[in-house]
Amino acid sequence: MPVAKQYETVDQQYLAKRQLKRGAAGWVLLAGLGVSYVISGDFAGWNIGLAKGGWGGLLIATVLMALMYTCMVLGLAEMASALPVAGAGYGFARRALGPTGGFLTGMAILIEYAIAPAAISVFIGGYVEALGLFGLTSGWPVFLVCYLVFVGAHLWGVGEALRAMFVITGIATVALIAFVVGMIGKFDPAKLFDIPMTDAFGASSFLPFGISGVVAALVYGIWFFLAIEGVPLAAEEARDPKRDLPRGIIAAMSVLLVFAALMLVFAPGGAGSAALQASGNPLPDAVRVAFGGDNFLAQFVNYVGLAGLVASFFSIIYAYSRQLFALSRAGYLPRWLSVTGKRKTPYLALIVPGTIGFVLAVWIHDGGKLINIAVFGATVSYVLLNVSHVVLRVREPNLERPYRTPGGVITTAIAAVLAVAAVVATFFVDVPAAAITAGIMVVALAYFWFYSRHHLVANAPEEEFAAIARAEKELE
Repeated sequence: MPVAKQYETVDQQYLAKRQLKRGAAGWVLLAGLGVSYVISGDFAGWNIGLAKGGWGGLLIATVLMALMYTCMVLGLAEMASALPVAGAGYGFARRALGPTGGFLTGMAILIEYAIAPAAISVFIGGYVEALGLFGLTSGWPVFLVCYLVFVGAHLWGVGEALRAMFVITGIATVALIAFVVGMIGKFDPAKLFDIPMTDAFGASSFLPFGISGVVAALVYGIWFFLAIEGVPLAAEEARDPKRDLPRGIIAAMSVLLVFAALMLVFAPGGAGSAALQASGNPLPDAVRVAFGGDNFLAQFVNYVGLAGLVASFFSIIYAYSRQLFALSRAGYLPRWLSVTGKRKTPYLALIVPGTIGFVLAVWIHDGGKLINIAVFGATVSYVLLNVSHVVLRVREPNLERPYRTPGGVITTAIAAVLAVAAVVATFFVDVPAAAITAGIMVVALAYFWFYSRHHLVANAPEEEFAAIARAEKELE
């Protein structure tokens, strides 16, 4: 098969130094990984949407984002079963949209996953300070310990790390269930609508900030599901990727939909939307307001809730390392970043972004700003991922698809439209954060255009998939 001029064919030694541990995860661990990515969003962050759109605005925003993520997950399940490679989103877009589209998608995902742990480490630091743990008055030692411990755990081995994440996620899940059970008796529908109505266009008791409040709340509806799309990154470490990846990501999404509904109803419904709209720790605060003071449940959710932040921090480190590994292995980013060690872990792809993340956490020290940067990267990738599914369905109808998306291109077209709306909404929330992300993308694209596109690795798995498709089309 002729190889395009911009490609280089590497020897087997190159690929032998860039191998992941096969068969480390079944669908249950993959589902746990999916929940782990996201679960911190149930504990904090989403409630700021109450200040942007009121309960009604946040409800509409969350329903729209839930629909977007559900449709996208069904599309990802199909693409992951057909193209099970560590590049995941980059690999899917590479097949559908070519090298430039693949690179842009991979970079958008990488920005999301590299920045999000920095934001979560800031939240963990604030949590530790608020609880008065270890006598700390500054967050940076917490950031450092988080990165050292959890990057170290991933360096030890993927199987061990995934099992540890599963346990931590289970602990966080117990805290969420305890919160809901405790708040059921305090629920009052009237508390949902206690934010005063403004004079904004379309304002009402249901939408106190009017129609624009719904748009502004979209970003916070995303917090209930942000990063679920990372499950396919485990493709080359799954036992039976064509079967396990669809089951894992769909099971995770089902759990997250239930938790999103429960948090959105019982937290403001028990304490009042007004009481939670500016809270940095909404679940314990909701318990204290609802019960008229501190109690065991508030303390339990407060301390055990820390596991939710830890779970997401731990798991997203895994995600950024695998996306960086795949882009590096294929030559889109410096190749030395994809080398794996004796335990089949991409140690440089773990350490380098971890170091950058720690520096950003210490320097910016604003979890909300960092998360907004991550969200913009995420929403850009969502547009490209859904378009990729549509293109693959149209261009390659005969591609083997062990799992097929219900509704086909209609499903992912709906997700693509909602993803575009989410990209636009990020400008309503934080223009500087969106501009920072766009700037990073421009610099990365310049690197790709002037250098890396001329040095791609022809026999990297994601590129081989594309080459096979190209050859089949030529034969037809």
